[in-house]
Order: sequence, then structure tokens, then C-alpha cells
Amino acid sequence: MSQLKKGALLTYLKIVLTNVIGIMMTPFIVSNIGKDEYGIFNAIGALIGTIALLDFGLTNTVVRFVAKYKAENDKEGEENFLATVRLLYFVISFLVILLGIVFYFFIDSYFTKFSPKELEIAKIMFVILIFNLAIQLPGMIFTGICKGYEKFVFPESVGIIRYLLRAITVVAVLLLGGKAIALVIVDTIFNIFTISVSAYYVLVKLKVRFKLHTLSKSYIMQIFKYSSWIFIFSLVGMLQWKSGSWILGSMSLPKVLGIYGIGIALGTYYGTFSTAISSVFLPRATQMSVNNASGEELTSMMIKLGRLSFIILMYVLGAFILYGEQFVNLWVGGGTEEGDVRYTAGECREIYIIALMIMIAYTIPLLQAFGNSILEAKNKLSFKAILYLVFMILGATAGGIFAIKHGAVGMITGLVIGWLIVQNVMNFYYHKIIGLNIFRFFKELLHKTFIVVCIAILIGYFITYLPGDGWINFLLKGSSYTVTFGVLMYFLGMLDYEKELFSKPIVSVLKKK
Repeated sequence: MSQLKKGALLTYLKIVLTNVIGIMMTPFIVSNIGKDEYGIFNAIGALIGTIALLDFGLTNTVVRFVAKYKAENDKEGEENFLATVRLLYFVISFLVILLGIVFYFFIDSYFTKFSPKELEIAKIMFVILIFNLAIQLPGMIFTGICKGYEKFVFPESVGIIRYLLRAITVVAVLLLGGKAIALVIVDTIFNIFTISVSAYYVLVKLKVRFKLHTLSKSYIMQIFKYSSWIFIFSLVGMLQWKSGSWILGSMSLPKVLGIYGIGIALGTYYGTFSTAISSVFLPRATQMSVNNASGEELTSMMIKLGRLSFIILMYVLGAFILYGEQFVNLWVGGGTEEGDVRYTAGECREIYIIALMIMIAYTIPLLQAFGNSILEAKNKLSFKAILYLVFMILGATAGGIFAIKHGAVGMITGLVIGWLIVQNVMNFYYHKIIGLNIFRFFKELLHKTFIVVCIAILIGYFITYLPGDGWINFLLKGSSYTVTFGVLMYFLGMLDYEKELFSKPIVSVLKKK
């Protein structure tokens, strides 16, 4: 099996592990450190994530340029590029520390609702995480080199091992009485370990050299020209997922930040259910774009991808609509009063609403993931990047206004409004400028599947009346809905090629037995 295929399989395994372990670890962490410290942990993490934008997209740029120089067998060009990027990263690390010092002295005036003890915890965590970031960003160059050399197995394997070991270590540390500060120390130790192992592999096994042959302003500008759009998309991602935390941090109690952070986490888990399927087809989609496929041909591929994602997403979304609030209560709920370490029923409802709003708003972009590949192949990502940036800023601003009265739910409302406006504009852009038949896309996307989803959710609604409220009851409801949805979709909603994709793996397993 090739490095590419092994790397893809390991990537999917990492996605599954990240989601499963993340879901399992969250209630354990909340129970041990309390919802207030968990909120501080989320708030400082979001603040550090903002400073991490100083990467300027250089990590992905390393992948592109290393692959280019390797393909051209230009060893000197590769050495010069890597030495130049290393210098840039040293400058970036210096800026991270400098900006960290500035931010540190504003923590007291920024987190206005934190108690003196909470502010002390926030400051200690911030210092540790700034140090973590200052070494992490330059260390990313080694992961980029591995991918540029098409050595996908090593970085993905290291990532999986690191994630498993980190989870075991976190459990041990918390059982021994550790709190939020201990968590960031654990992360820092594992970052140093990962960077050290990656550096050894790149420098000793791959025998990559960093040697500065020439340094010119035009060369540095060429690097940043490529990385600039990657940086803008990183900025968009920050506004989507982190801006809410640092806006709420200036006006909310720590527990509100925890509520918002858990809602965001659930919403982002949702997207990975379709990513694993769509990413298998994206290389072929990109090839079609490069080969000047017609608008109708591209639309057909977008429909094929969209329908597969739609089936999976509607199963997850339908289940969450019906049983999501019960899940959240069982998962992180159980708190009965203000000082309880776990979340109350009212707080769990807020988490459920935030996650549900994200899932609904996130659905169409996930169904049209192929459109992003088309834009990239046609070199038209700039329109989407600028559009998203403008409306994410407007959405974050609106969310901040709504949050004054409605807290975490108000914050996500503003951001979701921005997402929905962007997606409507992008559909117009796809249809008029790119040549995709968006009306046909939605018509064929919903063909047979829409009515099946409605019937499954209707039956699922009656399943909610099964008596009980514990984990066994939740699993009974969930499994009943799963069987209902699966049978209805397979026999009434799927097209023949979709049935083959889902049945072939099962048939092959049965044949082996």
C-alpha cells in the first residue's frame, strides 16, 4: 500500500480517535476541574489561537514548496527555502513572545467577570501556552517537510500515538488532583516530544538540510504571496470558531465560556462525519477541474459527493435534534446548583442549542465541499476568502451585541447569521460565475432522500416517548432510530451506486467469513 493510501487511512483513524476520545474526555475533565476552570481553559485557548495566526500560513507553504523543489530535484533551492523559512519562524516566535507580554498585562482588564483567583489561573495558563506556541510554530516545519516528501505515514502515526498517550496522561494527572494548569503543562510536554521526534526523522532519516545560500527580499515576498490566502482562510477559521470565546471572555463568567466551548466542540465534531467520505473523492474532483470539465460534469460530481454526505449528515442531525438534549444532559449534565462542577439542565440546554445551530448552519457548506476544490483548481479562492472574512467580522460583531443580553446563545446567533448569508452568496457565485447548476444540485440532492429523512425523523419523534432517562434509555432510542433511518434510507432513499458503496464493504466481510 502506498504512502498516500496509508496516510489517508491513518488520517481517518485520527479523525475517529479525536472525536471519540474528545467526547469521552470532556465530561471527565469538566467533572475534575469544574465548569469554571474549564471555561478559563477554553477562553485562554481561544486567545492563544488568535496569536497563532502569526504563523501566516507558512506551514502549508512549506508543504507546497518542498514538494516543488523535490519534484525538480533542486536540492540547493530546497535547502535555501527551508533555511529562509526557519529564519522567518524565529522572527515569528519572537513576535509571539512579544505579543504575549503585551496581552499578559491586559488580562486583568479584559476578563472583567473573573475573580482574582480565576485571573491568577488564567495568567499562569497564558504564560505556559505562549511558551508552548513559541516552540510549536517553528516545529511545524518538520511536519510540513514530511508531507512535502510524501512521507504521510510518519506524521500521522506520531499524531495518533501522541493523542492516545496524551489522553492516558490527562486521565492520570486529573485523578492525582491536577487542574486546568496541569492540562496545559501536559500539552506543552507532548508538543516538545512531538517536535523532537519529528526533527530526528527529518534531519536523520530523510537527511534534509537547512542551508542559506541566498537571502533576498523578493524571495521572502514570493513565500508570503503564496501563504497570504492561506493566512486569510486561517483568519476566517479563527473568526468562525474562536472569536466567540474571546468576545464572551470580556463580558461573561467562566462557566459561560465553558458552555460556549462545549457547544462549539459538538458542532465541529458534526463536520467530520462527512469529511472522511468527501475527501476520498476530492482529488478526482480537482483533476476534473484542471482538465476543464464542463459545468454540468462538475455539477454531477458535486451531486454525487453531496448525496453521500447528505445521507450521513441527516442521520446525525436528525438524531441530535431528537435526542441531543438528552445526550448533553447525560454527557456533561447532572449539576443541581450554581456551585456544582457539572452543568445544570438549563446550561445543558444552552449547549444543545449552540451545537444545533452550528450543525444546521454548517450543513450546506459541508454538502458543497467539492465547490472549494473547484475554486482552488480555478484559482478563484480569493472571492470566497474575502467574502467569508467580511461576513465573519460582521457576524462576530453582531454576536457580541446579541451576547450582551443572551450570552453564549446570542454570540453564536450572530456568527450563524454571517455563515448563512455567505453561503447564499456563494451559491449565486457558483451558479453564475463558476457554471455549476445549483438548482439541479439541490433538486437531485433531495431526490428520494428528503422524504425519507422526514419519515425517519417523524418515527424518531415517537421513539422519544420510550420511558426512561438514563444511558440505557438513550442507547435504546438511538439504536432504534439508527435501524429505522438505515432501513428506510437503504430501501427507499439511496440510488443504486450509493447502495453499492455502503453494501460492498459488508458483503466483502461476510465473504471472508
